This record gives sequence, structure tokens and C-alpha cells, in this order.
Amino acid sequence: MRILLAMVAGLLALGLAGCVQQPTAAAPTGALPAVGIPVGPIPGPGKEVDLPTNPYAGNAVALQEGRRLFVWYNCYGCHGGRGGGGMGPSLRNKKWIYGGAPAHVFASIAEGRGKGMPAWGTKVPADQIWKLVTYIESLNTSDEPDKPIVPPAPPTPVKAMK
Repeated sequence: MRILLAMVAGLLALGLAGCVQQPTAAAPTGALPAVGIPVGPIPGPGKEVDLPTNPYAGNAVALQEGRRLFVWYNCYGCHGGRGGGGMGPSLRNKKWIYGGAPAHVFASIAEGRGKGMPAWGTKVPADQIWKLVTYIESLNTSDEPDKPIVPPAPPTPVKAMK
């Protein structure tokens, strides 16, 4: 009888030990980084929001690395070889649905956007996303590396003499 009571007490102690509160703050697998960059107008009277700045802005080495990453991550598969568009929108113009500031471009890459842009924030490190932003910002500017070749204008037809 004593053995049975000891066993029941031991099982009860083990059961209560299993009720120790588990941490609840763990992020689920594949969680997006907390970018927290507002997109669009902010309600209220003229609120100014400090957006993160691109740590690689104006860095020529990061610009070249951004071009390499653009090709390596197959961004051109949707946005075209030089960002001119394809299945995805053109990155060469400066009119952006979700904002064209470097922080907005970063958020679009990291968090993804509706209608096809996947979220890359769980797969691509933040420093590489900023390098991609550096390259994207250079598109259609004098700083752009590996510019697209502009074909020459077709010759003007010569009029026949009478």
C-alpha cells in the first residue's frame, strides 16, 4: 500500500512539474522580421514618420553587390534583366504603389506585397536587402551599373527622286 501511495505521489509530482509555464514569446517558424515601415498616408494631423535610411546609400561596392544579388536571387525572372518589368512591375520608373523611399522598397522586398511579390525577409538577410535597394535606386540614373543597351534609331528612308 505504501508503495502504491508513493507511486501515485510520484506520478502526481511529475504531472505538476509538466505544468510549468512555457515561454510564449517565441516567434513562429518563418516569421517575418519586424520591419514596421508605414505605407501610405498616416491618419491624423500631419504626422512625420522617421523612416530607416539605407546604410549603403552612395556605396559603389554595395551597388555592384546589389546587382549581383538581383541576378543571383532571380529578381530578373519577374522584374526583367535590368528591372524594366515583365511579370512583375518595372523598377526603373520612380512611381511606386507602396512608396519609393528606400525604406518602402526594403519593406516591399522583406514583407512582400499583394498580387505576386513574395516576402523575402525570412530568406534574405537584411544587409543583402539593403544592397538590393541600393541597386534598385540606381536604376535609370547615371550611377546604374550594366545599363541596358539602347538600340540605334532606324535609318530614315531616302525619298526617291523623280
